[in-house]
Amino acid sequence: MQKTDYKILIIGSVWPEPNSSAAGTRMMQLISIFQAANFEIIFATAALKTPYSADLSGIKTEQILLNSDSFDLFIQKIQPTFVLFDRFMVEEQFGWRVSRCCPSAVRLLDTEDLHCLRRARESALKRGDLFDIKMLLSEEVALREIASILRCDLSLVISEVEMQILSAIFSIDDNLLHYIPLFATKEDDIARYEDRQDFIFIGNFLHKPNSDAVRHLKEDIWPLIRKECSANILIYGAYASQQILNYHNPKQGFIVCGRAESAFEVISKAKVLLAPIRFGAGLKGKLLEAMRVGTPSVTSSVGAEGIVHEDWPGKVEDNNEDFAAAAVSLYFNKKLWLESQTNGFKILKSRFSREDFEALLIDRIMEVRKNLENSRNSNFTGRMLQHHSMRSTEFMSRWISAKNNLK
Repeated sequence: MQKTDYKILIIGSVWPEPNSSAAGTRMMQLISIFQAANFEIIFATAALKTPYSADLSGIKTEQILLNSDSFDLFIQKIQPTFVLFDRFMVEEQFGWRVSRCCPSAVRLLDTEDLHCLRRARESALKRGDLFDIKMLLSEEVALREIASILRCDLSLVISEVEMQILSAIFSIDDNLLHYIPLFATKEDDIARYEDRQDFIFIGNFLHKPNSDAVRHLKEDIWPLIRKECSANILIYGAYASQQILNYHNPKQGFIVCGRAESAFEVISKAKVLLAPIRFGAGLKGKLLEAMRVGTPSVTSSVGAEGIVHEDWPGKVEDNNEDFAAAAVSLYFNKKLWLESQTNGFKILKSRFSREDFEALLIDRIMEVRKNLENSRNSNFTGRMLQHHSMRSTEFMSRWISAKNNLK
């Protein structure tokens, strides 16, 4: 397939691991969109590969260094049309270099999720407070994250709820934001109710909300379910801590299984997925994966956020007793189970089909490129932040680089 004249440099925070996290799936979906548009893609990251990193042999890859002028030489050589930063921390590290070396390149930010929203919810939970959206304004990471969004020409947002927060709470202009969720479609082979057993939880344990959810399950919810049901719960996930591993207790039906080779396979064999997520942001990939294989779920309002407002494929509960009762009811009630499964298929078709978003993304970034000068001129706050950020970050980076060169 012949490439276009457009190049996109993707600067990743890590090498994507689609079998380990929703973030890895998100990155591979974006890469696939740019491939379908015949863009020349260069994926660069300062992180090291793992045995679980995705195969990127079909595109150019580059290992880059933090705080090194070698990146300047690299990007000046390739002269990308677009640069996509994988999360705001990457934009902080490399954005000023991109702006200085390739000022005409369109700077795109994939927020993944709003880190300030996740942090604020986590802080409220630790304090024992009810979360209030205004808490975002006192979250220190919000200052960095919103500044990064303002410095970029367009930010990709994964959740409609977060689009609303950015607009209403932080007054971000709609021209700087573009909604594009995770994509998910129903699988062809769906296991029957009668052929399934047990509950399941799955998630990357480097992600704090997942570790907290499993602790919450083990200590507060699973004992209530176990009183009414002799089924097991299977806990899957990459990078489990020793604390999570220590929760393994077959006598209590709490089985810690470790990393799953195929999330779809293990979720498709379970009868119900449990996700009592108490803090977080973005979209929860595990819940969309459950819908894909027809597995109903019980989750929290935070877990369901950004996916659907009603007709959840299972139940949304925040109270421990109600959560446990919903899980038991869904497990044993085939009629309710089948209705929930059908709801999941409808949600995927109406809200998360790739065909509904793919062309819109390419059209939007091309429009931004066409009107780049006017767009930047109208975003004075972004220009101001870019100016001061470039100076302060550059001086710090050059100090670190000089220090490293003395070693």
